[in-house]
Formats: sequence, structure tokens, C-alpha cells
Amino acid sequence: MPDTPAAPVILGDVPGSFPHSVLAERHPAIIRQVREALPYGPGQHRALDELLESCTQGVIEPLPEDADDLGRWRAWGLDEYAGRSWFDVPWLWSESYFYRRLLEAVGYFTPGPWQGIDPFRPSKRAELDAPETDEELAALDALRDRPEPERARALLHGSLWGNRADLGFRLSAAGAEAARPVPALVADDTGTLWSLLPPSATGTLVLVADNAGRELVPDLLLIAHLLEAGRIGRAVLHVKPYPYYVSDATTADVVDALRRLTAAPGAAAGYGRVLWSAMADGRLTLRAHPFSCAPLPYADQPGDLRAEFAAATLTVVKGDLNYRRLVGDRLRPPTASFRDATAHFPGPVAALRTLKSDVVTGLTAATEAALVAAEGQRWRTGGTHALIQVNPGP
Repeated sequence: MPDTPAAPVILGDVPGSFPHSVLAERHPAIIRQVREALPYGPGQHRALDELLESCTQGVIEPLPEDADDLGRWRAWGLDEYAGRSWFDVPWLWSESYFYRRLLEAVGYFTPGPWQGIDPFRPSKRAELDAPETDEELAALDALRDRPEPERARALLHGSLWGNRADLGFRLSAAGAEAARPVPALVADDTGTLWSLLPPSATGTLVLVADNAGRELVPDLLLIAHLLEAGRIGRAVLHVKPYPYYVSDATTADVVDALRRLTAAPGAAAGYGRVLWSAMADGRLTLRAHPFSCAPLPYADQPGDLRAEFAAATLTVVKGDLNYRRLVGDRLRPPTASFRDATAHFPGPVAALRTLKSDVVTGLTAATEAALVAAEGQRWRTGGTHALIQVNPGP
């Protein structure tokens, strides 16, 4: 898509903007968090200090010449952006490269004792083991005797909001959204989503996961329900090939979540057994494609990934970052067409996303006006609003 004044690529070079605050404040805080999370040695501490100085006051530096993914990052724009300020390149690229350099600093890719150790694992496990997770899993017991459409809607909203089950139940109540002056759901294509997943037990769902922990668990619960209810015959769960964006889900996080479910009492354990069995017989498979960590929009996806998405009955894209990659990390008007922004996608695609960044498409003018009147521009980034959007394809 051409870079037009109406849809400029988002940079982090404007002080006071949300992207600038991520680069100037959040990334240094993440470095400090990682330093304290695990007992790293002096060499890793020095590398983290150097990254802190680089990303706040310095310039983008290339990867080591012996890095296995150097060629991939060169193809993704490293040669073009090296030597420039982190604030003066596309924000999506800058964020993604920061996490790649963070892993380099802690020795994740280097042969040795710290190779493959997720620096974000302590926080992921703490969230998964929190009492709040017990409460959310216990809430599943109340769903067992509900009609299937009601269970499906509640679990869909659980996945959307990171398993805030109380909110999911409230939003599934008739008229709950309409009663609010500014709805929590700013766009809702739920009907179209379900129409693409009829109970024929033959379809394939691809779900592109977002975060681990208490957000991955409800994604898995939704998959389990769709398999059990015969709305799909097979599911493919896309996770990250390495730790990314603090809490993005990897294969290890899926294993942790499945163990958490199967060890829980009540209905949660039942869902866990469904998923465990589905993994064993191939009805649920995992994918960790390198492009999942690319600093690029899905419009630039490689051919093998395009073919997989094209063959799916529906691809569900979860979360804020994946939404930015789906529609393009650009400042379009909120009323810009979601279908036009996702016309590049090779098959039917749905976005389940809580709003945590400036990018948004597909709103009505009335909804945008109500949001601005009530909250200014905070509605874009505060995580208090969400959307379910679907492009069923041609």
C-alpha cells in the first residue's frame, strides 16, 4: 500500500505520542525487568546496559555477523535502518528489533547455559499460577449447562478480553451492549464469524495467538469448545518461534497452559483433556513460523504462510500487535474500511482485539464521535474497548 498523507506509517518520533512513550519509557522498563527476573552474569548485564543506552540515546546497530537470522533481518530492512535512531524508523520495526536485540543481550541465541532460556518466563508463570486464574477457571463450571450458542459466545468473549469471564458473561447478555452510551465493543461482527464456522465438524480454524498466560488459556478454551461442539474439525495454533513482546505465546507457554488446565478441577480439566487428546491425534497442531516475529505487516507474508491461510476455513488473529500487522501499522481514519485494509489476506479472517494502540479501522462515524466525546483519544490505547471484525473474503 502506498505511503499517503492519509495513512502514514507510524513512527515513534513525536514526543508525547503513544509510540514515543513505548520506545522512551516502556523499553527501558522492560530491560530493568529482565535484569531482575533471572540471575544473569556480568556479561549479560553489560549487554543489557549497552542496549539501554542504544535504544534511548544511540542508533540501531546490526546483528552479529554469525547470527543465524542475519540474512532474514537484512531482508526485513536491517541494512536500511542500521545507523538510524530507533525513533526515526517505523514503530513496528523498531519494537520488533528491540526484542530481537534483547534476546541477543541475554544469550538466548548463543550456545551456552542461557541458550533458549525465556527471559520473560518468570512473569508468564506468575500470571498463570495467580489466584485470579483459579477464579477464571472455576467460572467455567457455570457454563456447562448453558445452551451451546451461549457457551460459544461467552468463550469467544473470554478469548477477546483475556478470559475476563465476568465481562464475557455480561456482554453475552441480551441488550447489555446497547445499554451503554459508549460500548465496550466498538465493532462486532460476531454473527459473520459464527456463519463461517457452522457445526459441520469439517472446517479448519487457524488461530494466531497473542499473549501467554491468562490470555492464552482462553484461546485454548475457545479452540476446545469449537472442536467439541463440531464447529471445526481441526485447529492450527500459531505461536512465536522465540520470546517476543514480553508475553507473546511460544510453544513452551502452550505446554504450561495445557498443564494448568488438565491439573485444574471441574470443567477446566475437561477442556484440558479435549485439547491434550486433540494434540495427540492431530486435530490441534502448533506452528511457529519465523514470520510471526517479523517487523512487517501480513500484507508481506511469504508464500507458504499465504497458502496455509488461504486453505483455512477461518483465520482468527488475536491481539493488538497482530491487528497492527493485519491492517498495517498506519494512522488511517478509524472509519476506514476493515475489509479494504485486509483485502490482501488470502482467506477469511477475523480479528479479536482489545484496543491498546492508535491503529484502528472499521468503526462507524457515530461510534468514533461518541468515543472521542467521552474519552478524547484515550479510547485508542487504554485497553477498555475491543472489537470483533471479520472479512469473509470475496
